[in-house]
Amino acid sequence: MIYHHIAALVEKAVETELIMEADRIYARNQVLGKLNLTDFPEDIDAGARRNHAAPEADTDTSGHQTNRSIPNILADIIDYAITHYVIDDTLDTKEILSADIMNCFVARPSVVNQTFNEKYALSPQAATDYFYALSQNNNYIQTERIKKNIHYQAKTNYGKLDITINLSKPEKDPEQIKREREMKQAIRYPKCPLCVENEGYPGRVDHPARANHRVIHVPLNGEDWYFQYSPYVYYNEHSIVLSGEHRDMKINQAAFDRLLTFTEKFPHYFIGSNADLPVVGGSILTHDHYQAGRYEFAMMRAKEKYTFSMDAHQGVHASVLEWPLSVIQLQSTSKQEILDAADTVLNTWKQYSDPNAAIFAYSGATPHNTITPIARKRGETYILDLVLRNNRTSTTYPLGIFHPHESVQHIKKENIGLIEVMGLAVLPARLKDELKEIESFLTGESHQIAEYHVDWARILKHKHGTVHSAEEAHAIVQQELGYKFATVLEHAGVFKHEKSWRRFTQTLA
Repeated sequence: MIYHHIAALVEKAVETELIMEADRIYARNQVLGKLNLTDFPEDIDAGARRNHAAPEADTDTSGHQTNRSIPNILADIIDYAITHYVIDDTLDTKEILSADIMNCFVARPSVVNQTFNEKYALSPQAATDYFYALSQNNNYIQTERIKKNIHYQAKTNYGKLDITINLSKPEKDPEQIKREREMKQAIRYPKCPLCVENEGYPGRVDHPARANHRVIHVPLNGEDWYFQYSPYVYYNEHSIVLSGEHRDMKINQAAFDRLLTFTEKFPHYFIGSNADLPVVGGSILTHDHYQAGRYEFAMMRAKEKYTFSMDAHQGVHASVLEWPLSVIQLQSTSKQEILDAADTVLNTWKQYSDPNAAIFAYSGATPHNTITPIARKRGETYILDLVLRNNRTSTTYPLGIFHPHESVQHIKKENIGLIEVMGLAVLPARLKDELKEIESFLTGESHQIAEYHVDWARILKHKHGTVHSAEEAHAIVQQELGYKFATVLEHAGVFKHEKSWRRFTQTLA
């Protein structure tokens, strides 16, 4: 069977243009070496080609499945490696071998970058289309795992919000956890999962395998920056733009400039940055990076609440958005004018306090105010959304005053980062089964509701009354989860009322 799997994988690599026909034997031999195999039956390769020529067939004459996806074929090969003691049955060893095998089919970084640049000369979209397909076909983007995610849209007062229950990332088994604890070496290479040094890195117990990983060199304003896709994409063409230097994230005018420069290079993409302070920032604040992609989030469809003038920046259209978080949108056809206006907003906000709104810029010398910026380009117009953030905590709200409060933490307790800010909930995998128990409760069936969901479940029961079917219960829970996420975002907004909003925007006049 293993020879059929290898032949099928090579065939798929040719089909998806990971390799050329002339690379077939070389790639096959490379895979054989990874599995400690030293021969290959001649008739197997011929059979794989015949099956490829008849794509309507589900099995060949020997009963072997045909036309499987690369991840499925690769899974079969990994199963062989485990049962034949090539590797241990642990998460890290499986991930390392999977990436190592797929690296047999991926061109060197210089070739990938050259091809990207040739495509870019035709159009920026042609370049990203090529690289996105490559990243999927070489199994760096975990397409099969991503299919497990639950994703839908829920109507709210802020438009349709995206709800995702993340089921794609594999859970660490006890043996994996044990191996990581036993790691005695303090390895500092690569410094973090976002460093450019991850390109081609084989991986180890405490660091992900990246042998099949490639990045594109995309200089921004005289600095080395790199472009890659996320292995677990949360939205269409979810990508990461990372600094070549391992340095802390920093929101300043130079960051705004880099974001806008990226939109000039890739006008079909948005790009944004997490805030640069704990609580309101992302999970990795020690490496300067942004997230980009080709997707329209609910925030991008938000209407203006009101407009205001910035006398020093007459060429900029400034407005406050009708959105649960506190967002100022700047628009201009002049890049320099919008950068100057954004710098004014940032510097004013960093020093701004409003006791009536529970906003204080500092506790002693510790800063609390910062911004989550998102950039787009529509035709000749630059658009910069500046989401005002504050990371202050209190006795009542120990995780953050402008953070999901206790009433919604049974749904979302983690930081509200860039993706959530724009209207896409990334919710924990535990909710898949927990929500089913609530649905059973609504229909009067036996259930085991997690204690932290009990109050919410009772509220839903009182609100919706008798629920007659599982389908109706499912629809109710999905919609109510959307309302919960909207509340999560409202908690993260620094201005709860228009009066407090206007007090701040008046300081920008």
